[in-house]
Amino acid sequence: MAPDGGVLRSGNFRNRRFNSALASVQAADPEFPKVTPHDLRHTAASLAVSVGANVKAVQRMLGHSSAAMTLDVYADLFDDDLDAVAVALNGSVPFSDVFKMCSLEGKGADSKLENGHKKRPLPSVS
Repeated sequence: MAPDGGVLRSGNFRNRRFNSALASVQAADPEFPKVTPHDLRHTAASLAVSVGANVKAVQRMLGHSSAAMTLDVYADLFDDDLDAVAVALNGSVPFSDVFKMCSLEGKGADSKLENGHKKRPLPSVS
């Protein structure tokens, strides 16, 4: 919020606060990179995704009009979610239970699952 309670304009904020704060940090640590408010926005999105925020939460945080827009811009940040889902699924159901659900061992080819669908053999692994 601006000092008078109005809208905080990016240019005003950068000139009044951000640039001098960045200069102070860089004076104390010459290795500190030059960053922009937009860089900090992207960092905030990255951190939110890394702690498990869903795309709708990130959308609202960033003020995007749709989750599709958020995914278009930040889709690469959600790639690790696939690994997390695999790990969670791997730990949630013992392999022996999965094998029992899929196995035709000791059953005819026409055996049915509880939902009425036919069981199908597991694909062979070469």
